[in-house]
Amino acid sequence: MKARVTSSGQISLPADVRRRWAAKVVVIVDAGDRLVVRPAPDDPIGALRGKYASTSPSSSEMRAEVRAEEARREASAR
Repeated sequence: MKARVTSSGQISLPADVRRRWAAKVVVIVDAGDRLVVRPAPDDPIGALRGKYASTSPSSSEMRAEVRAEEARREASAR
């Protein structure tokens, strides 16, 4: 596919590509001898939540665990 670059530096993505990607935002990567155009998620933070989900406890669960341990120490010190 070819696209013209306007005098203001804009290009148009072909309609079939826009429909397939269904992206409103794209990332353009300068790879030296070429440009790579990739779709970007509309909600980048939300997209990372699923990618970096883990089985480790949440911060609220860790805080509850620390509080419980502190309560046990206080109870045993009495």
